[in-house]
Amino acid sequence: MSEFGYRDDRLFAEGVALADVARAVGTPCYVYSSAAILARYQAFAAAFAGRPHRVCYAVKANGNLAVLNLLAGAGAGFDIVSAGELERVLAAGGRADRCVFAGVGKRADEIDRALRAGVRCFNVESAAELERIESIAAELGVRAPIAIRVNPDVDANTHPYIATGLRENKFGVPIESAPALYARAAASGHLDVRGVACHIGSQLTGLEPFRDAFGRVAALVAALRAGGIGIEHVDVGGGVGVRYKDESPPAIGAYAEVVRNAFADETLEIVVEPGRALVAEAGVLLTRVEYLKDGAERGFAIVDAAMNDLLRPALYDAWHDIVPLQRRHAGTRGRWDVVGPVCESGDFIGRERELVLVPGDVLAVCTAGAYGFAMSSSYNARPRPPEVMIRGESWHVVRPRERLEALYAGESVLPQI
Repeated sequence: MSEFGYRDDRLFAEGVALADVARAVGTPCYVYSSAAILARYQAFAAAFAGRPHRVCYAVKANGNLAVLNLLAGAGAGFDIVSAGELERVLAAGGRADRCVFAGVGKRADEIDRALRAGVRCFNVESAAELERIESIAAELGVRAPIAIRVNPDVDANTHPYIATGLRENKFGVPIESAPALYARAAASGHLDVRGVACHIGSQLTGLEPFRDAFGRVAALVAALRAGGIGIEHVDVGGGVGVRYKDESPPAIGAYAEVVRNAFADETLEIVVEPGRALVAEAGVLLTRVEYLKDGAERGFAIVDAAMNDLLRPALYDAWHDIVPLQRRHAGTRGRWDVVGPVCESGDFIGRERELVLVPGDVLAVCTAGAYGFAMSSSYNARPRPPEVMIRGESWHVVRPRERLEALYAGESVLPQI
């Protein structure tokens, strides 16, 4: 998080004091650094320079239009998993022909919309989906571009909720079943075989699972090409981890070298789909301490952000560093459970954090740019927080705080009898 740092005990993002943002828009509030996002994107692009490639940002990590517009302007493609994400990309100035459409449950209307928009490729995850895409393409009188997502049965050594490459997971087609499905697709007049896709999981901190998976995929690509099926690209998915606590994720260059070595044929385009790796460290969640409370076994710092604002700690028991916007040299020093106001015992942001606090302090929950706002909700009738983008010494509200009346604007009571 080099774009975030202290100056005279005040936390800055690029050239902006985060306390100024908190004062102006209130808390809780998400803040993103545009420089950090672009730096990570450019690192991926540079790592694959010299051979055909496309960096497709995984929209599910953070779909704010400002984030998408920033990346579209830098030349990024997009990994989408719904028609809604496609519409977000288009609204942000992105191009459909730079979108790969993944996901195990694509509805008929989503496939229709994507075909009409001209998406670059569908990453197909089952034989049934292949039949549906073929049928809709026939109705439209077009050829649908497809890759088949194969499941290489590789243990990614990550949290079980975000592992996707094992035989027991719902994702993809078993790699040994893929040749028959490719033969079926190649014989169709309404399917256009473009590539092979693979994604084994998220937040990987070692290279060996990638090396293992890509070796199996490379063997499949060679066999398909030898059998006369033209494979133009290989989509290696995303998954490169970031540092939340004490992880040591691989350098982007080292990851790219594994990909390059596995797919040495320079005519084969590489598609890579980073999400978390581009935006996680570029974002923080600002939250204010409402109360300090002594408990029987520990102290509680009750803040105004909750599990509806940042779900990862409750869902994954995930760790996020928590730091003050203003370093305090006097106050109540202790080991605090930082908890929110939602009526759930699982509503915590961090446990047992060493902090010097007084009520009213504003804290930054770090590495919150991915799967933060994207997974937020209005549980307990709490409006979702605003989002702010920093650019140099200026900042911009790129989503205002949700208004209370918006929470029930689409609802109605029963008619009077």
